[in-house]
Amino acid sequence: MADTRPVVIIGGPPTSNGDLHIGHIAGPYLGADVHRRYLRAAGREAVFASCTDDSQTYLVTSAARVGLTPPELVKQSTENIQRTFKAMGVEVDGFSPTDDGYKALVYDYVKRLYDKGKLRLRKVRLPYSESKGEFLVEGFVGGGCPTCLADSRGGFCEGCGHPIDFDALIEPYSVLDPADEVTYRETEIMVFPVSEYREQLLAYYEERGPAWRPHVLGLMRELLSGPLPDFAITYPVKWGLPAPFLQTPGQRLNAWVEGMPASMYCTEYALRRNGKPKVADDDAWLVENDARVVVFMGFDPLFTWGVVHVAELIALEGRYVLPDTLLVNEFYELENEKFSTSKGHVVWARELAAEVPRDIARFHLNLTAPEFARTNFSRAALEKVAGERLVTPWNELAETLAKLTAEVGGESGSLPVSTEATERAAAMVSRFALNYELEDFSLSRAADLVVQHVERLRAATERTLKGNLDQEMLRARLGDLFLELRALIGCASPILIDLAGRAAEAGGFDLRITAAAFDVTHTTAFTVPPLEFTPTSEV
Repeated sequence: MADTRPVVIIGGPPTSNGDLHIGHIAGPYLGADVHRRYLRAAGREAVFASCTDDSQTYLVTSAARVGLTPPELVKQSTENIQRTFKAMGVEVDGFSPTDDGYKALVYDYVKRLYDKGKLRLRKVRLPYSESKGEFLVEGFVGGGCPTCLADSRGGFCEGCGHPIDFDALIEPYSVLDPADEVTYRETEIMVFPVSEYREQLLAYYEERGPAWRPHVLGLMRELLSGPLPDFAITYPVKWGLPAPFLQTPGQRLNAWVEGMPASMYCTEYALRRNGKPKVADDDAWLVENDARVVVFMGFDPLFTWGVVHVAELIALEGRYVLPDTLLVNEFYELENEKFSTSKGHVVWARELAAEVPRDIARFHLNLTAPEFARTNFSRAALEKVAGERLVTPWNELAETLAKLTAEVGGESGSLPVSTEATERAAAMVSRFALNYELEDFSLSRAADLVVQHVERLRAATERTLKGNLDQEMLRARLGDLFLELRALIGCASPILIDLAGRAAEAGGFDLRITAAAFDVTHTTAFTVPPLEFTPTSEV
């Protein structure tokens, strides 16, 4: 039985250091959008919220690379990210600003941890630039990961997901100036002692259900099998929100501290945009409101979201709900290589949506989504697969239905529907729901189901056309076909958003994903809109 609690969907906040490429979209944001669209179509309460992550040190290094100030890059990137969401049909209910209300909630969250005695002052060794007289942390410093040996940044390794303790990078170097001499210096910072919550974290992960992907649970078991490093709450750097503690004058909050309060703030921002009265900025996450929180995110920051943030919520002693699911994707590659903006090896999502219909882009990104392992984007594959498996059979289906409809005198009048057709429609709804619900969520399988049923209905219409049926039998057969087509359009609507919208308008029906919506005795014919897509001549 489906979980009926209101669902809070968080798209992991994108760092405002550039636009979004298709790897970002195929990862958390398309998944979050599809899940929210499904829940709404199934008649359930859901909100999808996000915001930019403006305090990351990566923003400073990116700004230096493109010749902008960090605030200029934040403004430019935030606008571009929102344009990209719109271009790709990623419908965020609320993309909150990092305004004074946002900052106040971040400080309130940190102060709650501090007032409860959950934070500690600790003397640590941090990488240091001798020439610039600055500490190098997070995105400012690179080096070898002590766990997997891959080139990494400070904080955690995006390759293996393991945290990297303050002075643990192998052969550290300055990201802004690799020739700069890097040494170590001691300083005192505020930390959150994650290890104190190890037993509660173990219990939390023992209760996780099938929605959690194996790689995630495997990493959690690995991390929680041994000691956990302290998590920096403050750093002696110049970028980020000023730390509020007297013991750490001049320091800034670690950008990753903002993750949970940012999620709470953007949730409430989204709900207010949808008519909820103004209440506390963390109201939706309070335990008494019993929301089901789902975070769609990439694999690389999993230590922070899956260990640190969960431990923070546990430390706040029952005030907030814990995340129900962290739905984590793997890396998406381009032509079998990692995306690299610095090398120009990238496909920007907004540019792809300008070159091909966004339904085609969404379909292919769903079909090739990196759910359990790295997957690959190829423009040639998009054009071949979408053209041959979706566009051609769909358009043949539409053309054949038009011919059959003309044979019975056009679209006016109702068509009878058999019990068998309502049962097939219910089976379609059930199967699609299996892939849209969190317990077995899969963009890839849902997109493949679209292909499967388009071909099934195309073949059925072709057989009907060749069957030389009398008018009564033809009307009965058309009633079944149009009912099942309506069911397919509803089930595909979280993916093929534009096609579904045009079809629903043409047919005068709602886009619902419930068996009850298709439990009818009669339906009507309608003009089935085609999928417009022309492959490029180069492919």
